[in-house]
Amino acid sequence: MLDIYVPQTGKKSYPVLVIYHGGGWLVNNNSIMNDMASTIARDGEFVVANMNYRLLGDQNNTVTMNQIVEDVFGGLLWVKDHIAEYQGDPKRVAITGDSAGGHLTTMILTRGRQLESDGFTGPSLGFKPSYLPAGKTAEQVAQGDGLNVQAAVVSYGAFDLYTTAQGDFETPKNMFWKFANAEARGMFGNKINVKDNPDYYKAVSPIYFIPKAREYQLPPQFVHVGSLDKTTPPSSAQHYVDLLKAGKQPVEYKVYPGKNHAFLDNGCNWAGSCFEKDARWPIEDIIHFLNKTLKH
Repeated sequence: MLDIYVPQTGKKSYPVLVIYHGGGWLVNNNSIMNDMASTIARDGEFVVANMNYRLLGDQNNTVTMNQIVEDVFGGLLWVKDHIAEYQGDPKRVAITGDSAGGHLTTMILTRGRQLESDGFTGPSLGFKPSYLPAGKTAEQVAQGDGLNVQAAVVSYGAFDLYTTAQGDFETPKNMFWKFANAEARGMFGNKINVKDNPDYYKAVSPIYFIPKAREYQLPPQFVHVGSLDKTTPPSSAQHYVDLLKAGKQPVEYKVYPGKNHAFLDNGCNWAGSCFEKDARWPIEDIIHFLNKTLKH
């Protein structure tokens, strides 16, 4: 499911921004990004697709991380197929996400060509998008680089689920399981664990798949984070940016002084962040980045 925001300024076509919400892959839905979506549609003149995806606790707590990724890939493919019906230009598409949504955004960039019809069950741990264009296989979408985008904004993202899983993510110490009313478990189910199956966890960790520009040119990225963020700290974002730069990939990076986590969410939240107070400067920067990147 998604909500589509269309500017009312009378143009025949607008650039497109696809948003993936955060919430630790366990809580929230796309409504948490309503304020951001409407602001960017209005002030930036973008058609905005504010996307949902399955959460780990959905379907009786059986959803796996690769299925979330497959929903995100499928959602983008659907937008590319249909956004022209809503005055969006499918040749000028940017993606963005915050926190867990930042992880999913970077999965599109780094893993969006690892598509296979047998999905994550095959030996190469590929992904089968939840939606495929009519008459196309996952392999054909990959061959045509069907998930390519023209720009990406990564807001206080997560990049390394392999390391995260070695901590407390899959245990009751991760309070998001409680918030989701779900029993803590492995993100691939209880038969897969990070010690015995590290390849599963690395397969959903963008940090291990950043290509060199000579191998594959990623679109320009704007990566940003708050200086006070302990959930997805500046050191993590800096590491991701350093790897992009080492690969000669285009990236801009900004640390916002005095800001904590989740400042792009609606209203005020547990991190002490408030949209009205904390999102204005970053959203101006996001619109500026997208305009200069997508204007051609």
